[in-house]
Order: sequence, then structure tokens, then C-alpha cells
Amino acid sequence: MVLSAVFITDLKGKVIISRNYRGDIPMSACAKFTHYVQERDDSEQRPVFTEDGYTFVYLKHNNLYLMTVTKVNSNVALMFMYLTRICQVFQDYFGELEEESIRDNFVIIFELLDETIDHGYPQTTEARILREYITQTGHRMEAAPRPPTALTNAVSWRSEGIKHKKNEIFLDVVEKLNLLVSSNGTVLHSEIIGAVKMRSNLSGMPELKLGLNDKALFEATGRSQSKGKAVEMEDIKFHQCVRLARFETDRTISFIPPDGEFDLMTYRLSTHVKPLIWVEAVVEPHSRSRIEYMVKAKSQFKPRSTANNVEIVIPVPPDVDSPSFKASVGVVTYVPDRDAIVWTIKQFNGSREYLMRAHFGLPSVNNEEVEDWKAPIQVKFEIPYFTVSGIQVRYLKIIEKSGYQALPWVRYITQNGDYQLRMS
Repeated sequence: MVLSAVFITDLKGKVIISRNYRGDIPMSACAKFTHYVQERDDSEQRPVFTEDGYTFVYLKHNNLYLMTVTKVNSNVALMFMYLTRICQVFQDYFGELEEESIRDNFVIIFELLDETIDHGYPQTTEARILREYITQTGHRMEAAPRPPTALTNAVSWRSEGIKHKKNEIFLDVVEKLNLLVSSNGTVLHSEIIGAVKMRSNLSGMPELKLGLNDKALFEATGRSQSKGKAVEMEDIKFHQCVRLARFETDRTISFIPPDGEFDLMTYRLSTHVKPLIWVEAVVEPHSRSRIEYMVKAKSQFKPRSTANNVEIVIPVPPDVDSPSFKASVGVVTYVPDRDAIVWTIKQFNGSREYLMRAHFGLPSVNNEEVEDWKAPIQVKFEIPYFTVSGIQVRYLKIIEKSGYQALPWVRYITQNGDYQLRMS
């Protein structure tokens, strides 16, 4: 893949900063891009277009366009990948990426553009590696110039010679449950969004192998899951360190991890899930001036698990007054800014049921208008040592040529995603 130049422009196509790597793109070529974005609405713009022999590939980020230009037949997908990765690098160096931050960081941006592309050919775009020789302020380190060690081997995301006093690897399986329940209790939508997050404090160049109770693995190998259940994951996305060819062949997740924190993989499960925390709210207007909420919350997971920091948000009319509450557990508050009652339960054990009543004055609303405020109830929670999908880490093997012993730590966490229950 060859890209001749990189431009960063404002939303009108005016150039803020540019780098011409091969000298074959005149500045007048950028005028074609300016004309293109000014003459078309967002819905009419295409992220790739060719004009007068120049191919423009661009993406929009906040109030900026990041654009590459080439005169040869290049790999457009890789050009998009470069633009995405350089956006991430800029954000890693100076936070929010917008026009003002570009103007405030000209020096470091030029350095990063020079180091990530050599004569039109993209090099490393790993922020960790770039930080070895480009400091936060954009000045080079005082040591003699040298290529970063990671650029000289096949593992661009990890430097050689890393040392830790204590070799440990931390793995968190974090799942978020998106749920929508109708007013009659029917689950209209349920989806699990999962991520395997890791923090690597390992010396040297370790090789890791991770085994999950992956349904596709057991089907491919003809083995049966003797204990527990196998999980069928969809839309799996891996960090670049994972050997994809190996995974496609035998479903083994094999990788050399970056140092520090990273997301090893993400996945999705579209499956029917019963509500982990069921909330039922009944609204009863006692007169034209009083309204009562009767709320029941029930945990529908096993007693050995506990949901922490549960927050149940129940919408109320915007002009209620004189609130009074009675709850069997937790704390109830009225939040006028949110037009809602917030019922907070610090620890909600499994297979438990709690009740709450709320009374309000309703000075200016009649009975027929009450229906307008029956927006969905929202629930927030976190359940440690538990995954709603049932995914499990079967093994995590660490192999390093020096033979040191490393400690693997594994945690499971289930959290709410977009979790809503409609009121009856």
C-alpha cells in the first residue's frame, strides 16, 4: 500500500496541516477535496472518490476531516485503517481530537506523521511503541537515535527486554446485558455484549494460550462439554496480537500480549435472557391531586451471587411535589432534574424480593395525562463473579523461554447495558 500524502482539514475542507511523503501530490489537489465536501451534503458524500487521477480516502472525526491521497492503485481498506489508527494515536498523545487541539500540537503531529509513514508506506501505529522515542511534548529523548526495538521484530505491539519484579496476568470477563421488557412482562429484546480485558505484567516475550467453553471449539473437535455449558459467541473481534490463522484452524486463542492494559477480544450473544433484576411498577392516581407508585424489585439469579450498587430509576411527572417514600431496603430519593425516583440498593442478593411505595402531590395534572409519564424504568447494577452467558475460562497458559512462573488472575463481571422495563 502506498499513500502519497496526508491532510487534516476543517469541515469546509480548509487545510490545517499536511504531509507530502512522495512529492507527487500538488497542494492544488487538496482543492478538489475542498470542492467535493463543500458542494455535497453529508448524505451525498462518499468516503472514497477519484478525480483527475487522484484517489481520496477520508474519514470525519468531530470537526475535522483526515484524508489521504494516492496516485496509484492502493489498498483502500488499509488506508482507512491507517487513518483510524492515527486518530487513536493523536488522542493518546493529547486527548480530544479536534481543530483546536491540532493547532496546539503542530510539532508533535508532524513528528507522529513522519514516524508512522516512511515514503508513503505505513510503519508502526502503536502508541506504546511511539512513546519510546517521541515524548509527550514532542521533543526527542536525549539518547542516541535508534529505531524502537519493536520495529525490528515481528511483534510491533510489544517491546523487547520488558522486565517486571512480579510476573502476573489479570483477565476480566466483562458482560453487559441490553434488555427491553414490555409492560406485560414479555422480553422484547435481549443481547449480551462481552469483552475479555487483560492487564499484562509479564517479563520478556511470553506466549499465552487462552481456552474458553466455546461451542464452536467442541463441535469442531468432536468433544463434548462434560461440565457446564458451551457458549456460542457471535461477532468476535480480536486485538491484533491474536494469531487469527490459528484461531480459524482450531479455535485456539494464541497471542503475545502487549504490556499493560488492552482488550483481548469482544463478542456478542443474541439470546433470550430473563431479566436478572425484575422491576414491576404500578401507578395509581388516588385523586386529581395525589399519585402513588407501588414498586416491586426481584432478583432472578442464584442466591450465592450479589448485585452491587443497584440503582432503579422510575420516571415521574415533571411537576410532582411533597414526596414521601417507604422501602423495605435501600434508600429512595426524588431527583427533580431527572423527573424520576431513584431507588438505591447497595447489595441485592440473589432470589430476593423488595418493595417500595412512593406518594406525590400532583397539583396541575388530571388523570388522563398520567399515561404520558410512563417512560421505561431503567436499572443499573454490577454482579461480580458471574457471567450471564455462562462463559468460562477453561485455561490460561503462559509460556516464556526463561521458564519463570507467572500468576494468572481471572474475574467475571456482569453489568447492565441499556436495561429497560416498561411500566404497566
